[in-house]
Amino acid sequence: MTEDDARTWVRAQFGVSRETRLAQFAELLRDEAATQNLVAPSTMDHLWVRHIVDSAQLVMLAPKMGVWLDIGSGAGLPGMVAAILRDDVTELVEPRKLRTAFLERAADRLALSNVRVVTAKVERTHGVAAVITARAVATLDKLFAIAAHRADRTTCWLLPKGRNAENEVADARRTWQGSFHVEPSITASDSLIVVAREVRPR
Repeated sequence: MTEDDARTWVRAQFGVSRETRLAQFAELLRDEAATQNLVAPSTMDHLWVRHIVDSAQLVMLAPKMGVWLDIGSGAGLPGMVAAILRDDVTELVEPRKLRTAFLERAADRLALSNVRVVTAKVERTHGVAAVITARAVATLDKLFAIAAHRADRTTCWLLPKGRNAENEVADARRTWQGSFHVEPSITASDSLIVVAREVRPR
């Protein structure tokens, strides 16, 4: 997938107006990269594929309604992308103040009234979410341990992983039960997405 392919995919799936707002967010990311290390510099030339579409594909797997909780949101990936593509509340939880300051500025610049930025570790937050995402935060078992209080049996966990996703699921099954399956990523052949529901301790 090229950068042009990525933008074409977003436009086809979500429409021109949302693509335009994602383009504005991409520019904010590029500008902020001069101040803080939000994403790997080596990915900046492939921002739409590696970050925008990689995040947007999760929206296609998520329930249409309900609070979206993004743990360790960092640069707003995938949380800010989800907020642009959905109308319901997106909660961006990130403990680093420099990054939450960026997320707040981005939400303001993009006029996203559905974004709630929280400067904290997820363990200190509360409320049940319909969707929980976390990109490059922790292994599945650790994620479930720190965020299970934000989920109920209906919560959909959408967790981008690398080629070891199946192994992480197997490890998590030792202490957690639920419905788990793995979806291929549309952006990279060696990337997978763990989709989990009804997650609860054994």
